[in-house]
Amino acid sequence: MKTLWEKTWKQLFTLGLLSMNSTIWASDNNLTLENCHLGEIRAQVKCGKLEVPENYQKPDGDKISVNFAVLPAIDDSEYKAPLMFLAGGPGQAATELATLLERTFREVRKTRDIILVDQRGTGESHPLSCEFEDEQSVYSSIIKDFKASDVTDCISQFKGDLSQFNSENAIRDFDAVRSALGHEKINVYGGSYGTRASLVYMRMFPESLESVVLDGVGPIEVPIGLFGQSVARAFDSLVENCKNSESCNAAFPNLLEDFQQVKARLAKAPVVLDIQHPRLGTPTKFVLDEDKFTNNLRMQLYSTRGRSLMPLVINQAYLGNYQPLIGLMASTEGEQQVYTGLHFNIVCNEDVPKISDQMKVADANNNFDGDTGHFIFDNICPLFPQYRPSDGFYQAVTANIPTLILSGDLDPVTPPSNGEYTAKTLPNSHHIVAKNTAHIVATSTCANKIINEFLTTKDPKSLDESCLDDIPAEKFMTSVNGI
Repeated sequence: MKTLWEKTWKQLFTLGLLSMNSTIWASDNNLTLENCHLGEIRAQVKCGKLEVPENYQKPDGDKISVNFAVLPAIDDSEYKAPLMFLAGGPGQAATELATLLERTFREVRKTRDIILVDQRGTGESHPLSCEFEDEQSVYSSIIKDFKASDVTDCISQFKGDLSQFNSENAIRDFDAVRSALGHEKINVYGGSYGTRASLVYMRMFPESLESVVLDGVGPIEVPIGLFGQSVARAFDSLVENCKNSESCNAAFPNLLEDFQQVKARLAKAPVVLDIQHPRLGTPTKFVLDEDKFTNNLRMQLYSTRGRSLMPLVINQAYLGNYQPLIGLMASTEGEQQVYTGLHFNIVCNEDVPKISDQMKVADANNNFDGDTGHFIFDNICPLFPQYRPSDGFYQAVTANIPTLILSGDLDPVTPPSNGEYTAKTLPNSHHIVAKNTAHIVATSTCANKIINEFLTTKDPKSLDESCLDDIPAEKFMTSVNGI
């Protein structure tokens, strides 16, 4: 599907690094640090590059440059081990999230450096991305337009040995940055796939870690990609919460039936509309089928804001008005900045081979989108060059490192059961489930304050969690007028 593939793989916008000056070279000439401005952060920070082997088994072979940034502690009068952020995806670039992370970890940054490393294959660390310019594709394309040649053409643009762009080498890069910056130990925070990376870090370099925060856990033993059941669970909770809301239930008394009716209608025939592009204002063809409808709703389940709009969008679609859905697509376009080359390279090689046919059947047995999420298994993954991690990669992590585990009870992709799964094998851990919270707890609740306390005490089981009791119940928009 040329246009859909272009939309998925087009070059993503990156945060600019401005006002570079005063380059500092490390003694081994592998490290550079530069004063810079990053994103919307007003104060000057440090931007760096570290040259590392592409293949750590061949240290004298080809090299790649790993991009990173350091947000210096506001008060550095007393040294405290920094916090390193491990991004999600897989495929997010940490430095491109700098503005959000500086805001989220403002309390942490008062006394600690925050280190952001672009995982190899993302950002400015040898990115695996393609140049595409089609702004119409998000609206006009559907999955059935898929063409394998578009995937292979994109893969042909990648440079380097793709087998080396794996999770374990990413951790070797992160630890190399730690060492190059002169830190004996660090703390790490991982969100979503970043929790998987953090767990690998705990196994490979436990001596480098003071403590770990896992937010929205993706256990190593649980393959990434089987989201059918967890997404359906999150949607069922939305329907139930709407019923329990007087205003939502009054506006949408048949929400589940409306959803099923729209799906059935789109399964028979796609809707095709002539619209004005929401951002460009140009004439655009809008095509909507069942898979595209559920896929766009699935993305809204990641946040409480998106969830608040879903009943209205579903009901309006049931009434034949797709404009709210189009507006929602426009408002979220580009929010999930993922370098999909790295994403598929890792998922297709480290996760999909562990998914059995029985697991796929069980996952597809849901009332939301069936097996739509399995598209990449059968269509995209066979096109990627293959590598395989060792069997030891999939063993449970048992490191005795202070670990705080966070889960949102409404999370569609990393549900609380994932956190429970990981907590069982980590002897010095504590699992907190935040009510009325979706994917990633720290960015939408007071959990950032709890994290700061944890980094100080290193005792995950004696934290003040009371602020999480004040998270309000879900609220829903019930009118196109914004009420």
